[in-house]
Amino acid sequence: MSVPMPKSNHLTPEDYLEMELSSPIKHEYVAGEVFAMTGTSDSHNIIALNLAFILREHLRGTPCRVFMSDVKLKVAAADAYFYPDLMVTCETAPDSHFREQPKLVVEVLSDSTAKFDREDKRQLYQSLDSLQEYVLVAQSCMDVRVYRRTDDGWDMNIYTDGATIPLASVELNIPIESIYEAAWD
Repeated sequence: MSVPMPKSNHLTPEDYLEMELSSPIKHEYVAGEVFAMTGTSDSHNIIALNLAFILREHLRGTPCRVFMSDVKLKVAAADAYFYPDLMVTCETAPDSHFREQPKLVVEVLSDSTAKFDREDKRQLYQSLDSLQEYVLVAQSCMDVRVYRRTDDGWDMNIYTDGATIPLASVELNIPIESIYEAAWD
């Protein structure tokens, strides 16, 4: 979740990246504006960890890596840096603080950021040529929405209770119950 900072904090991308190296809190960056990141709920964290574990185990032995919310994603077309909840990339990056070519991005929805994640952030992520799937995961019920790149643009599929979610970008089928395991205990 992010909260806008005052306009006086307009930064260049270079200043932002330098600031993030020593900042005690994370910030997202969009065209000179920085947005302080706030904490998440228990269920948000458990869902993200479940997915990270599933993806990590599946990708073991491949050149692809799963990154959680502490590695930035650069969206050059929007002059932006975000901290997605999860991303999978197979790129070898010269900078260990951000990635630019994810094949899969996952956001666990929070009440305060759901609209932005579904609309503006989705469009910004979809501008990345490498992105094959963008996944939105509700945290209060079993509802997973997968946006997939097609030859004609993007399709969206909704998965609910009992579904198995196919993630073609990483050649993996995930039972929805595995994503939500222990999220509401």
